[in-house]
Amino acid sequence: MKQGTTIITLDNGYHLWTNTQGTGSIHLLALHGGPGGTHEYWEDTAQQLKKQGLDVQVHMYDQLGSWYSDTPDWDNPEVASQIQTYDYYVDEIEEVRQKLGIDQFYLIGQSWGGALVQLYAAKYGQHLKGAIISSMVDRISDYTDHLNQIRKTALSPTELEYMQQCEANNDYDNDRYQQLVEKLNDAYVDRKKPAAIAHLVNTMSVPLYNAFQGDNEFVITGKLGEWNFTDHLKDIKVPTLVTFGEHETMPLATGRRMAEMIPNAQFVSTPEGGHHHMIDNAPVYYQHLANFLQSVEAGTFNQK
Repeated sequence: MKQGTTIITLDNGYHLWTNTQGTGSIHLLALHGGPGGTHEYWEDTAQQLKKQGLDVQVHMYDQLGSWYSDTPDWDNPEVASQIQTYDYYVDEIEEVRQKLGIDQFYLIGQSWGGALVQLYAAKYGQHLKGAIISSMVDRISDYTDHLNQIRKTALSPTELEYMQQCEANNDYDNDRYQQLVEKLNDAYVDRKKPAAIAHLVNTMSVPLYNAFQGDNEFVITGKLGEWNFTDHLKDIKVPTLVTFGEHETMPLATGRRMAEMIPNAQFVSTPEGGHHHMIDNAPVYYQHLANFLQSVEAGTFNQK
């Protein structure tokens, strides 16, 4: 398969940026978070798995509306209502799979991408060898409860009260509020910030992120506020790895419970890892991923 970048044209006429790295017969399709983030923390995944002794073709893409792919006219209510849905982005994965010409592949997704993995595995699981849910809960209440506890622990009472007042007044733009968000980000989201993926401008698709999440990772005012997939975890039939960072925004107890509820799953965690634990502690994160891929390939996953 062609290495490097390929621009694909979707049936709806929009264009997506895709990139393939690595070789071998194992295919891994990687979904980024946000929504509205980018593929960039998956850029070295093929290299990291190579260090673990695996030749894997890693396919990445920026979802519609994200930095390197087309940006729809979010100001058009009809366009926004058609695209800013779970169904659109799940079906987009399936179209990307078809246009890249891969089948019987592994699907990995981080955060928002982890929600899409759950949805895709339940709907299109016949195309999967395995699924990897990285740092994403099955129901949003677990996440928001954990965020409340994080803020009580990480912030002073005065800081917490200030954030809550800003949120009650829909006042997210002031400098002090954003400084407190960054304080939380440094401790729980991006514990390690590699210069290689830094940008001079914000590459997040703010309209898309706001529509689903809200202003930041520590408050949910968008569509994700209704996220609840718990009753459908049983519909994920493929071997599944649930992986969380040990110091992140998603509660470890939820990851363990999800692995118990998915018919054929395991839970692992990454020491010193935040929400982006593939960066914070890459050796452990990718050892877990490699072990999963190897065991599924060998037919030994979850065998006692």
